[in-house]
Amino acid sequence: MAEETALAGMRPEDGGKADSAVVRDALGVGVAVGLSGFAFGVTSAGSGLTLLQTCALSLLVFTGASQFALVGALAAGGNPLTAAAGALFLGVRNAFYGLRLSQLLALPRAVRPFAAQWIIDETTAVALAQPTRRGTRIGFAVTGLSLYLLWNLTTFLGALGADAIGDTDRWGLDAAGPAVFLALLAPMLRTTTERAVAGLAVLLGLGLLPVLPAGVPVLVAALAAPTVLCLEGRRRGTSRKEAHENDVSEEDR
Repeated sequence: MAEETALAGMRPEDGGKADSAVVRDALGVGVAVGLSGFAFGVTSAGSGLTLLQTCALSLLVFTGASQFALVGALAAGGNPLTAAAGALFLGVRNAFYGLRLSQLLALPRAVRPFAAQWIIDETTAVALAQPTRRGTRIGFAVTGLSLYLLWNLTTFLGALGADAIGDTDRWGLDAAGPAVFLALLAPMLRTTTERAVAGLAVLLGLGLLPVLPAGVPVLVAALAAPTVLCLEGRRRGTSRKEAHENDVSEEDR
């Protein structure tokens, strides 16, 4: 607690970022990711959703990976319930982001329900990169506001212009969202365990695409995390047991 208080009062010359630098970084992420809303709008319209349904998804759901998963599963002919389940499962991660950010942002209770709408991968990444509470709040707010406005605007434009673009599969626009998500995720995979979870999830998700209904491979890929963690726990337990046996052997000598 004392450490957080000290960080919260840190000035730029004490090691924190200047407000302008935080705003610049936040706007960079907001604009770069917000433009991919155009791809979502086109993909959503191409999967059969109406303009109103497409815009409602961006306004109310506002989590790119889940939105792309939903329309991608629908476009592949998946069951709507399965598609919704896959999208919902992907969105659950935002709840865990919220647990961490609630401590760092320390927002008033009246503001929290509104801030919860902006708890997504991009705002979390920018917020956690800041060394001070002030920087965290600025990064979160600027990223959230710029991304929310631009994502919804480009979603509308993409859905509106889908007919003019024609066959969306030919353009490969449905890959834009996942590509942005992977670009944000890759730098965060710093440990062997994290990389193993990501790698296994990719193998499960892609490997099961030909044999399972659309939307289901995403759900199965989520098993990568508990599987890797279970194996990691067993490996550590074995290592400790061997170390203990070695210590006992040395004492007997």
